[in-house]
Amino acid sequence: MTNFIFIVADDLGYADLGCYGGRSNCSPNLDALAAKGLRYTHGYSNSPVCSPTRFALMTARYQYWVRGASEEPMAGNARGNPELGLFPELPTLPGMLKAQGYHTALIGKWHLGFRPHFGPEKSGYMHHFGPMSGGVSYYGHNSRGEGSDLELDGQPYDEPGYLTDLISHRAVQYVKDRAAAQQPFFLSLHYTAPHWPWETRAQGQIDPEICANISHLDGGNVETYQTMIREMDEGIGWVVDALRETGQLDDTVIIFTSDNGGERFSDNWPLVGGKMDLTEGGIRVPYIVHWPKGIAQPGRVSTQHCMTMDWSATILAIAGAKPPAGHQLDGVSLVPTLAAANAEFDRPMFWRMKYNEQRAYRQGPWKYLKVNEHEYLFNVDNDARERANQAKREPERLAAMRAAYEAWAQQIPPVPEEARVSLIYGLADMPAR
Repeated sequence: MTNFIFIVADDLGYADLGCYGGRSNCSPNLDALAAKGLRYTHGYSNSPVCSPTRFALMTARYQYWVRGASEEPMAGNARGNPELGLFPELPTLPGMLKAQGYHTALIGKWHLGFRPHFGPEKSGYMHHFGPMSGGVSYYGHNSRGEGSDLELDGQPYDEPGYLTDLISHRAVQYVKDRAAAQQPFFLSLHYTAPHWPWETRAQGQIDPEICANISHLDGGNVETYQTMIREMDEGIGWVVDALRETGQLDDTVIIFTSDNGGERFSDNWPLVGGKMDLTEGGIRVPYIVHWPKGIAQPGRVSTQHCMTMDWSATILAIAGAKPPAGHQLDGVSLVPTLAAANAEFDRPMFWRMKYNEQRAYRQGPWKYLKVNEHEYLFNVDNDARERANQAKREPERLAAMRAAYEAWAQQIPPVPEEARVSLIYGLADMPAR
């Protein structure tokens, strides 16, 4: 049976990695995976902010079906709230793989609801180490306030060290343990890097000011940010080495992506915008897939359109796992694009965002975008930076794409009135993009 490792970076920009045009040498291990695997240049996250994308990853469905995904993102108001989280009764990717005989683990960030109502083991994971909330200090391991936010298999837990390295070392040990047990596995390896606070391995100590205010706007710089990516990349290299040493690399599907577009120190070129935006910089993300036994013509680039939940459907298809009756997947399997270079297919994609009342719909080269009351129409194949608005030039196409979006929107639940649009990222205080 094939193993799976789904690696999610946090707030990584589209062009931060060398293989996506990055200008710093911060990703040699990921670049090597891309060189021997497959790289997608029109891949998207399900949301421009973290927890909604994670709902989609877990369910292989548009996140809008779950109340908690309307929080952008879930924050402190979700603690103790039985409505804001991934309901245990929902079928999930790890749960469906567990039923297929896989051992399942989440090493890293959860951010899908708080106890006692929610938790990784309630949604299909057999093992978990990592933080329960969104951003945490890399040394204090706290969210907002004192005390570690880490858990180990459902219990409060902490150990000293740099969080990125703790996550990587746990993943290495998990890979070795699965080899010894001779059991196929699904590992969700969800880093918090390069999400704020801006801390690197070399810091080697807890900064009391950062621990008190981890979402600070007056810290960090590009060099620190790139170092955080490099340290995550090093850890991914350790995991790949463990797979190779245990003879599991050839039949392990490694998928790497980000939960949304980049934030203030990210490189999104040539895209505009970033986290919280439905412009390309907020939702177009890297996708690297490495699978020696399953990828035809390794080293190639695919322009197939795809989004986070499609990779959940792809994993299920490779594993031969079926969703339970009544659980209709919104994700579409991308297996054909792995097996053949010319297997690309049409993939319409929709997004909704309460922040600035945004909506977006991509169909072929065209993208319909609405921000507050302003409508845009872009040919993103020719204009990835979304600067040449074609709305007046193509009124019929604009009307047709608007109608298609509205027809889709009528099929999903509306945004609850009490949904909270989080500004904890300080985006309201940042200069306009």
